[in-house]
Amino acid sequence: MKAYVLLNIGDIKLKDVADPVPVEKEVLVKIKACGICGSDIPRIFQDGTHKMPLIPGHEFSGEVAALGKGADRHFLHRRVGIFPLVPCRECAACRLEKYELCRNYSYLGSRRNGGFAEYAAVPVENLIELPDTVSFEAAAMLEPMAVAVHAMRRTKPRTEDKIAVCGLGTIGILLVMFLKEAGFKHVFVIGNKEFQKAAVLKTGVSEDCFFDSGQLRDACPKNRNKELGLWLMEKTDGMGADIFFECVGRNETIINAIDLTAVSGKVCLAGNPFSDIEVPRDTYWKILRNQLTVTGTWNSSFTGKADDDWHYALEKLSGGGIMPERLITQKLSLKELGEGLRIMRDKREDYIKIMGVE
Repeated sequence: MKAYVLLNIGDIKLKDVADPVPVEKEVLVKIKACGICGSDIPRIFQDGTHKMPLIPGHEFSGEVAALGKGADRHFLHRRVGIFPLVPCRECAACRLEKYELCRNYSYLGSRRNGGFAEYAAVPVENLIELPDTVSFEAAAMLEPMAVAVHAMRRTKPRTEDKIAVCGLGTIGILLVMFLKEAGFKHVFVIGNKEFQKAAVLKTGVSEDCFFDSGQLRDACPKNRNKELGLWLMEKTDGMGADIFFECVGRNETIINAIDLTAVSGKVCLAGNPFSDIEVPRDTYWKILRNQLTVTGTWNSSFTGKADDDWHYALEKLSGGGIMPERLITQKLSLKELGEGLRIMRDKREDYIKIMGVE
């Protein structure tokens, strides 16, 4: 089969490799669509995967083409999405079915071969069956959708809450989609790119609930932060956000989140950190004096049961309440997927989600 193989840091090539053979309780998935995640770029070009050579890619969907020993025959030829984290099912977190917090996990696309290929071997317990109404492209976005759902559900928002979302990568926009679909009226969004603004306004956010920090790009951080603070305080009657989702992972935006969250409010840190995070003493005091809850969110829950994050996302997807296909800005063939990686690395074009399709 054809596959993109990461041979070493920065050295990824489209190669002919042997088809994977599913072992016990695995299936062979014919990959129909695979998205490039923002985390794939540093993984491929800066940090490497946990072992190399390895086939990256963890956002994918497809059709079950063959079964390994002991795999449920029900899945043969079924259309499926794939939860990429492979839990040990033995550690303390796994015993609580908090598989996303597994201490000894493997992971498709970073610790074992993933989806930048024609086929992948996948544990049968990591499959979620797709209804015919869900396209393979949409199903390949179930992973970031479930990550957004996990963040939302961790904060347990109330109907009356004033909610801020800072950062409009794929996760940030999907989070806004789910918040609006769930009926939350007071959602305020902070972004800095015009094409992201256009995408988020299609979710039902009104333009007066969007703060365009990109218009202040040339201003010093102090002035940008002041303008943002004045805007959000005006929108929240001087109280600040009841829930502030930080989806960037930069020092400045994390400090903003803490500064602009209301008394007894919640800060949810969802952005992967770009560097070390340093919290000034005055900001730390705000956590104490405002009795803020600062929480992290990681991955998504997948237990195979109807109440997990993946089934929640799939229900909204199949019902038409969420349309992630709107975020696919480039569709490429497998042979062109390397170009998609370079677009994201070099930021040569505007993009939200770049998708490889069969």
